[in-house]
Amino acid sequence: MTTILVLNGPNLGRLGTREPEVYGSESLADIEAQLAASVPEGVEIDLRQTDDEAELVGWIHEAVDRRVPVVLNPAAFTHYSYALRDAAAQLKQAGVPLIEVHLSNPHARETFRHTSVISGIATGVIAGFGSGSYRLAVDAVLRSLG
Repeated sequence: MTTILVLNGPNLGRLGTREPEVYGSESLADIEAQLAASVPEGVEIDLRQTDDEAELVGWIHEAVDRRVPVVLNPAAFTHYSYALRDAAAQLKQAGVPLIEVHLSNPHARETFRHTSVISGIATGVIAGFGSGSYRLAVDAVLRSLG
């Protein structure tokens, strides 16, 4: 069985109620169900969310150790978490796919959101397609695995 970790940073547990005009009205549970329904048999989606930077770093370490591909929505950590960036860089070193994903397009928003410390080490970045960003990211991971 192939597992894809779908990791989500701070405030994403509030999806569906937090700024739906920006992030949409779907919850993370809705996104998880859509992803599970869209992947082929033999692929498992392991979706997690935390507001804790250390926990997110720990999950990235787990992915490195297990060689599990990651779809990562770092949320606010996108812009300043060098701890997360350094952990994610280990995925690149190990040849494990890492797709950075965002519901909205950060470049169409406030200037402080235009910089990502993650993008430079990610396999790819998908942003601005709402919950569809996650489906596109999972598809990219599956293609990269062959």
